[in-house]
Amino acid sequence: MKKRDFLKAGAVAAALAIPAAARAQGASYNWKMATGWGGGPLMDIGAKAFAEKLEQFSGGRFKIQVFPGGALGNALKVPETVKNGIAELGHTWIGYDWGKDPTTVLFGGYAGSFDTERMLHWLYEAGGADMQRKFRDETEGVVSLILFIRTAEAFLHSRKPVRTLADLKGLKLRTAGAWLEMAKGLGAAPVTTAGGDVYPMLERGALDATEWGTLYENISMGFHKIAKYIIYPGVHQPTAPFELCINKEAWGKLSDADKKLVETVAKLVTFESWLKIGQEDAKALDFYKKAGNTIIELAPEVQYAGRKIGLDWADKTAKEGKYPHFAAVLESQKAHDALWKGAAGWRTVKVKN
Repeated sequence: MKKRDFLKAGAVAAALAIPAAARAQGASYNWKMATGWGGGPLMDIGAKAFAEKLEQFSGGRFKIQVFPGGALGNALKVPETVKNGIAELGHTWIGYDWGKDPTTVLFGGYAGSFDTERMLHWLYEAGGADMQRKFRDETEGVVSLILFIRTAEAFLHSRKPVRTLADLKGLKLRTAGAWLEMAKGLGAAPVTTAGGDVYPMLERGALDATEWGTLYENISMGFHKIAKYIIYPGVHQPTAPFELCINKEAWGKLSDADKKLVETVAKLVTFESWLKIGQEDAKALDFYKKAGNTIIELAPEVQYAGRKIGLDWADKTAKEGKYPHFAAVLESQKAHDALWKGAAGWRTVKVKN
């Protein structure tokens, strides 16, 4: 059985294992979900997919109205909206809060992260999701679950060709999280902005380039129409788990069975999003080529420098000791990385093309 088939079978099995009691009886809920997205896969196969599946598997007891970014509060401050009770749920990328506490980017992915397969194993089998839940409870006062995960992002959609470190010098690029700081170390001129503002800023030349999501996810954003150079791989973001924030008071009103239901549906949607994005990413390069875009692979010097900046930043932040959770989370990830060292040798069969 292929790896993806196995994972999909496991996700379906998890859904079928949802207690019948949770589906058939219990209290009903009408909740609001704040998001950071105006549309696209993050909305469709992330936030909305979760709402639809939770309603389905609860027998209609959970009805969730999903709001686009900015409708219920600042699109970059979804946890705040949820904590204040404006919405019971929120869908965001935890790394947006890196300015408060850079531990968030360890959970959300950064230039030093391992790939998505290893991240999924760390989150669900090596205690990562539990560490994230404790961290968000203590720092933001919300319940935190994983909801949605992507493969490595595209490095840039750019109005200028970018291949070498020299090409990055002075490049005005949109990004988020700790890469804002790290990109400066490569000579770029990064800024951050909500997703809805990126296209018009690119169009009028206020930005030279942007990163956002994977090759597939970026099709719906339309960046390729005005930024004709597509650069990969996304050394800045080898993986990107997203977050479901839940208001603690709303969570406290749920039965144990309904809490398990919410957790299981979030996990199911996370695995399904990975499968969907992986499959569609495989088709995306052909789409861009047919659309007249130029595809560029980053020079090894940039890939190496980007990852080194990420690893050095993480080690430096841990040693500074300013953030109570950072060192413990980083150490857990390093132990997981060491456990998987050489995995390609015993997990991959080498065949001739």
